Amino acid sequence: MLAFLLLLSASATKLQAQAVKHTFTLSDNAFLLDGKPFQIISGEMHYTRIPRGAWRQRMRMAKAMGLNTIGTYVFWNANEPQKGHYDFTGNNDIAEFVKIAREEGLWVILRPSPYVCAEWEFGGYPYWLEKEEGLQVRSTESKYLEAYHKYIMQIGKQLAPLQINHGGNILMVQIENEYGSYGADKKYLALNQKMFIEAGFDGQLYTCDPEDAIKNGHLPGLLPAINGVDDVARVKRLINENHDGKGPYYIAEWYPAWFDWWGEKHHTVPAEQYLTRLDKVLAAGISINMYMFHGGTTRGFMNGANYNDKEAYAPQVSSYDYDAPLDEAGNATDKFMKFRAVIEKYLPAGVALPEVPSAKPSMDIPAIHFTQTFGLFDQLPVVRLHTNPQTFEDLNQAYGFVLYRTTVAGGKTGTLKIDGLRDYGIIYINGKRTGILDRRLKQDSMQVTLPNGKVRIDILVENLGRINFGPYLLKNKKGITGKVLFDNTAVKNWYSYGLPLTNLNLHGKGIETGAGKPVIKKGGFDIKKPADTYLDLSNWGKGTVWINGHNLGRYWNIGPQQTIYVPAEWLKTGANDIEILELIKTEQNTISGLKTPVLNKLNPQ
Repeated sequence: MLAFLLLLSASATKLQAQAVKHTFTLSDNAFLLDGKPFQIISGEMHYTRIPRGAWRQRMRMAKAMGLNTIGTYVFWNANEPQKGHYDFTGNNDIAEFVKIAREEGLWVILRPSPYVCAEWEFGGYPYWLEKEEGLQVRSTESKYLEAYHKYIMQIGKQLAPLQINHGGNILMVQIENEYGSYGADKKYLALNQKMFIEAGFDGQLYTCDPEDAIKNGHLPGLLPAINGVDDVARVKRLINENHDGKGPYYIAEWYPAWFDWWGEKHHTVPAEQYLTRLDKVLAAGISINMYMFHGGTTRGFMNGANYNDKEAYAPQVSSYDYDAPLDEAGNATDKFMKFRAVIEKYLPAGVALPEVPSAKPSMDIPAIHFTQTFGLFDQLPVVRLHTNPQTFEDLNQAYGFVLYRTTVAGGKTGTLKIDGLRDYGIIYINGKRTGILDRRLKQDSMQVTLPNGKVRIDILVENLGRINFGPYLLKNKKGITGKVLFDNTAVKNWYSYGLPLTNLNLHGKGIETGAGKPVIKKGGFDIKKPADTYLDLSNWGKGTVWINGHNLGRYWNIGPQQTIYVPAEWLKTGANDIEILELIKTEQNTISGLKTPVLNKLNPQ
């Protein structure tokens, strides 16, 4: 009975604590929490990039470094993957993410799109916006505003009740995202504000932009925040100039490192380059959000890509380690410990940081041998014939692969050209791999010899990630977006097979590897106790890995990433399943797990 009464008392205390309402307002120089100056020391981490079972552990690490707040985007394409179909379950349960932060004593700064950038597919926009004829993202165009309005109303239902002025822990909400780097339409920004308020976001709203874009991206009347500047005098000047000579002062994105893309070196920056800068910012009372505090992993096919007129298409890797204070697995790094020491100097009187949790256990996994091999081309859906190749969007398909197939008369040699290849095409002649075209390398054509008789041409095209930044946001259709030409004559009559690989559902008998055709290999392994591991794919070619049905992301031996992180939360004591789609080195048949990642090894292309 005593135990029951103690439990009842504890529960009542917890409920009472959660019911306490706070206020969050702005003075000319500071944020005010319950009327007292409050310095936001925040770190960005994204619910979609961390296994749900690890959310709480990551938040406790944030507390241990001295953070009092976490920032997160809300990803439209995760929460409305198909038009009108919303998903706030599992890893997409953003409301639960915010509630767990409250339970762990953390405030939240919410960044609910519509556009996020974030090295995320299409900058967070759902692929189906590309299907709407005439739709213009980040504009006052009616189709866009209609879709955006429906979406933000759903987000409001999930999150508006969790704002601080409603008894929750969301301090501020950001409208749009670095809009000044894209446009200067104040009417569009004002519509954002209006829709946010209609959705229930009636607390503190703000905008954020880099220095050269703050005038275009700021909406008068809202707090302007600055990205990528940490010189105290410049921060204050930029915000004062755009906020009637007043603060408070908030660096919405402070970059302790950077992200990676395929075929380029791994980015790291020593902590020492940031310590003095962090110290000066905190000493000046400026609030800050580290982007990223913890990057996590961009799993599935959700990585974005960069592209502009001067630089080639550059898709990002699956690891979002970011050289952040917390590594991909959620462990403290050298940067974490050194940032913690700086932050500790500025804690309120009487406040002590919790002990830093020890690193999570990791394990080696001996060689796993695959026992079944399935041909990807044996898993094709039923389709219709079209005169021209169908894009992903034509097929109502967001991500993955599309196989294009046609038959032509042979007995000739010529140039096969793919107009508008997006993004990676493997060409097969009569079932045998003949060549590869890679958008990153600006390849769109090759010489081929067609044998005598009827010849089957297959082109397997992978969406390597839609552009997430810049003026090409609306030129993001995938697959073969133009025509296929042989010696300048359009090749007609194509079957376009969608292969989203959202659920493998492998069928048919296993096959022997041959002719370089893509395969899906299936196997299993036993473990005594789940722990983190890193699958070593350095001897494989290119593809995707699933563990126990979870898509862990892409691998590609060009690097710099050579391993894929497997979180303990997605492993089971005893038997575990693994599948690998391999496109290039189809003869490989074993894989092992390492205790540490390999993120910095490039291979000649």
